[in-house]
Amino acid sequence: MRLHRNAALGLAGRRRLVLLVTESGLSQREAARRMSVSPATANRWVRRWRDQQGEGRWPLGCLEDRSSRPHHSPRQLSADEQERICRARRLTNLGPGRLAGILGRARSTIWKVLRRAGCSRLPREPRPLIRRYEWERPGALLHIDTARLARFSHPGHRTRGRGERQRNRGAGVVFIHVAVDDHSRYAYIEQLADERALTCAGFLERALAHFTELGMTPEAVMTDGAVTYRLSRAFAAVMGAHGLRHIITPPYTPRWNGKAERFIQTLKREWAYAHEWPSSAARARALSSWLRTYNRRRPHSSIGDRPPISRVHNVRGQDN
Repeated sequence: MRLHRNAALGLAGRRRLVLLVTESGLSQREAARRMSVSPATANRWVRRWRDQQGEGRWPLGCLEDRSSRPHHSPRQLSADEQERICRARRLTNLGPGRLAGILGRARSTIWKVLRRAGCSRLPREPRPLIRRYEWERPGALLHIDTARLARFSHPGHRTRGRGERQRNRGAGVVFIHVAVDDHSRYAYIEQLADERALTCAGFLERALAHFTELGMTPEAVMTDGAVTYRLSRAFAAVMGAHGLRHIITPPYTPRWNGKAERFIQTLKREWAYAHEWPSSAARARALSSWLRTYNRRRPHSSIGDRPPISRVHNVRGQDN
């Protein structure tokens, strides 16, 4: 049963209130006092109960809330005028604000007509089917991507307003290179000065060494279609030396490399933009500490609220 959001009584309370008046002989004012409601509320339910006779009182249908919709709406637009508004919406795809000037009606009136007709929102194409995947062995697939962050010597406009932007003009940017294991979500990060081909190849070499030290044996690397990954001879040479397969995501499909994309969001929210850093150098010094917490202590929702290290086998210093 749906009750009014401010209803003081449910069906059982309304029935008890009615019986106190009709069977116990109490006055409506005394019954209202006992049920902690106003006399007007008691009068409403007693009157509705007395208006119904016999089977009309059961199963307490007369004590349910009635619709607040008016019986008559003399100022409601005619069906032809409502169809005119809906037709203008379909032909122009304009909202109530723009249609108000064209049709000579208030935007609130146009919005109500469109909402009743079910065309207040434009039709959207159905979202593509999401297929979640996870390689069975830790370290088998590495997701690699980069993120760009501003270099600064004074806290910038994110925390102190846009007036600080002039003081950091020309400071440049830094690039965060990330490698995330598909199975365990274990991450390896480096902050480097650029994202050129040789830089990306060197990062891949060091990332592979780090994952190998943890007992992982990478088989494939997934990246987007950036030139530094797709056409770099140095990057291809590193993969060839380790026998890796290069998986390049199709254009406009960042969800393929979603584990790296999502990790970068977490990185920015919980490290880069989590505090008002005095400088980008201070922010960089805190990166290793944050990464250690992420890999070894922070619970990860996609792996059962456990840290990524819990899915890594044969970690040095741990029991097998």
